[in-house]
Amino acid sequence: MITLIKGFHDILPDQSSKWAFIISKARNCLERFGFREIITPIMEKTELFQRGIGQATDIVEKEMYTFTDISGDSLSLRPEATAGILRSVVEHSLLRHEPVLKLFSIGPMFRRERPSKGRFRQFFQINAEVLGDNSPLTDAETILAATSIVHAIGAKDCSVEINSVGCRDCRNTYKHELRKFLKPSLDHLCPDCQRRFETNPLRILDCKESACIAVCKNAPLIGEWLDADCRDHFGQVKKALESIGVNFRVEPRLVRGLDYYSRTAFELVHSELGRSKAVGGGGRYDSLIGELGGPDISGIGFGIGIERLAMNLEDQGHSFQKEIDVFMAIIGEKARASCFELANQLRKNGLSVDARYSDMSLKAQMKLADRLEAQWVVMVGENELAQGQATIRNMKTKEQFLVTLDEIEQRVRGEKS
Repeated sequence: MITLIKGFHDILPDQSSKWAFIISKARNCLERFGFREIITPIMEKTELFQRGIGQATDIVEKEMYTFTDISGDSLSLRPEATAGILRSVVEHSLLRHEPVLKLFSIGPMFRRERPSKGRFRQFFQINAEVLGDNSPLTDAETILAATSIVHAIGAKDCSVEINSVGCRDCRNTYKHELRKFLKPSLDHLCPDCQRRFETNPLRILDCKESACIAVCKNAPLIGEWLDADCRDHFGQVKKALESIGVNFRVEPRLVRGLDYYSRTAFELVHSELGRSKAVGGGGRYDSLIGELGGPDISGIGFGIGIERLAMNLEDQGHSFQKEIDVFMAIIGEKARASCFELANQLRKNGLSVDARYSDMSLKAQMKLADRLEAQWVVMVGENELAQGQATIRNMKTKEQFLVTLDEIEQRVRGEKS
């Protein structure tokens, strides 16, 4: 038997309806905020992610699925969505026609990291980006859009944590101070963080190794090194969030794992998953578009993991199975051809219908109809056919009626309306 690649997973039929529910709610929420969908390839030139994400990140250094194709080009499966979306925006000059763009995408990402609960090597994300608007109000509205998705699907116990990681100048000053603090304890850090010390010391603050957590316990906070403009921007973001009723908590040690973030950073955190397993997150990026060859304008975006959202709905009593209007229960071999025609005529007229044309007892068919959450069961046997009739059963009220074959659609539609 050939089995799955480690870290990948199948979305089975009993889960796919939940995923469809999440995606539908997310799409509706984002469209309500004025976002439009963009669909980009799952594979890009490796250089895009090296430039966009940063070569000193764990993603680029250790986690990308990268290979050389037959032409000698280095290609990578996308580990995140923003770089590919911005590549498309720049390549097709979309900002030339619209100075402010609001885009979203939904699809798979790939990272070769250690699999764990809710963390896969192929994972699906909802991503949204606002390009060309650097207002603190846009930051707050983007955070609201992210939380609206979580609330729309009925996920509970999610909270918002926010921080400011400052501009490039702020961060350079802070990195210098952070290295000064960490240097005496360098030998106590994990091997990854010892490497990060020179390349990306902010990531040490986000390490989950107990030794690194202990070292960073009293580390200086980036908020202490923000310049006046960054402090003012963050203050306006917090004020705007309060004005629209978004509950949040300032997490002064929150940093994001991608080099391009600046100023506002945020995460959606589930109480049972912990900060190391946020449902989603994002932040502002004020220089990334320019670094990828586009105009020198700012952006802000977020990504939400569909697997994480699905886990959050696991035990909350939702039924995601899409109801079908009619299950056709066929009694006897001679009724099959007529029921086949009847089922497909009802489908042609817009009703959802399911049926089984192999031998099944009526009891087994009724159990199947119940499991499929059919609203009606149409029972047709040889005797009924001879008289042009069928017995229909309302699966919610358990009432049964004898009707002519021509009356089935009217009866079902009457109950639906």
